[in-house]
This record gives sequence, C-alpha cells and structure tokens, in this order.
Amino acid sequence: MEALLWTYKRRDGSMAAIQMKAEVYDDAKKRLARIQGQVAGIQKMIDDERYCVDILTQVSALRSALDQFGLLMLTSHIEDCVYGCEHTEFESQEDRVKELRTTLNRFLK
Repeated sequence: MEALLWTYKRRDGSMAAIQMKAEVYDDAKKRLARIQGQVAGIQKMIDDERYCVDILTQVSALRSALDQFGLLMLTSHIEDCVYGCEHTEFESQEDRVKELRTTLNRFLK
C-alpha cells in the first residue's frame, strides 16, 4: 500500500481529496494504539490508588506521546497537503503561509 486517499471538505464547501502516505498512516495507528495503552495504564493506576508522583510520570509520558503524534500529523500536513500536492486549494505562496499559520495556531494552543 503506497498511499491512502482521504476526502475532506474545503473551507469553501467543495470536496477535495489528498493522499496520506502508507508509512505515515501506519506510524499514526501505532502511536495511537500506544497512547490508548498509556491512558488505560493511567486509569488502572488510579483504580489501584498508586502514588501520585508515579501517575504524574505517566501523564508526562502520555503528553510526550501526544506531542509526537501531533508532530507527525503536522509534518504530514505540511509535506503532503500544503506543499506536496499539486491539486491544492492554495493559489499562491501567501495562501500556503496563511494555512501554515492557521495550522500552527491550532496545534500549539
């Protein structure tokens, strides 16, 4: 599998399609499975009344895993959607920069 086709609604309401690289998709799925496991582990720690510092250590690891997942998605968006796709909604360099600003603003909130 080389790429997966994703459809989405553009800001103007029209539909468009992009491709996500298979290796990005596989990496994202693995990361999300790991994140689910970390959340389940934290829930078990709460149920087992574990020491607060141990729980906070796991929360820190979870936060890091989420950050890395977000970075993967951000990188994929920049490389494949903003700059890597010939058929984008971005008519100019200024439109691409605006998209990057919007994306970074959402990601860094």
